Amino acid sequence: MLRIVIIFLSSILLAIGYNWFLLPHKILSTGISGIAMMIGLLTPINTGIVNLLLNLPLFILGFLKLGKRLMTYTIFVVITNSIALILIPIQPLSTDPILSSVFGGVLVGVSSGLIFRFSASTGGFDIIGLLLTRKKDIPLGTLLFGMNAVIVFISGFLFSWDVALYTLLSIFITGKVIDAIHTRHLKLTLMIITNRGEEIREVLLSHSVRGITIVEGEGAYTKEKRKVLFMIITRHELGEVKRLITETDPRAFVNIMETVEVMGFFNKLKD
Repeated sequence: MLRIVIIFLSSILLAIGYNWFLLPHKILSTGISGIAMMIGLLTPINTGIVNLLLNLPLFILGFLKLGKRLMTYTIFVVITNSIALILIPIQPLSTDPILSSVFGGVLVGVSSGLIFRFSASTGGFDIIGLLLTRKKDIPLGTLLFGMNAVIVFISGFLFSWDVALYTLLSIFITGKVIDAIHTRHLKLTLMIITNRGEEIREVLLSHSVRGITIVEGEGAYTKEKRKVLFMIITRHELGEVKRLITETDPRAFVNIMETVEVMGFFNKLKD
């Protein structure tokens, strides 16, 4: 219940960041939301309606490829955010575009970071990025940065290069705030010691694209045989993986370590 409440409030906060800080100055955000904002500024169609329509085909792909749980929360985020964009009036709280870029970026970053932290996403480019990184060994952060860079350049041609620079500033601040809250690009190594190794293996493989290595372990004091599972995940996946482990074996011992570097095909099953 707490997760739903936080995701709901974060989705509304996201809309406030758009309608009170960014849109009044034609400053765009990241991803599909940025494209929706652009269309909303150039046409009479409300940004919330465009945002929902652009995400609809991605919902279908996400359900097929990314799993029902993540996509259910993502659809809830997008629908809540789109309705809030329609209901909240577009009115500037500041006449200074730089201040609006900064505080708008902070609000978008805080709300997005909380949404990511509670195992959801804001849809759009997040879905595209996750789908592409499962097919190609491309860092998700690099991919999203490239797609967002296109939005910045388009905004420069359609509006002005001042607007493009304000957009770049807002996107940069949003990324930094998300990193501070969630650190989505961070890799983690999990060492799971459990009596239910096969059950945990099955449930993790059914909900994740990450490989798992299993070794036999023995308690130094009890001499009891146990399975030790090793897997590397992104920080974005940690909440869901912890939930799956706890539900399968509440007594499992899990050591979570930061990973400095990963070599090889991280995004593909190997073991």
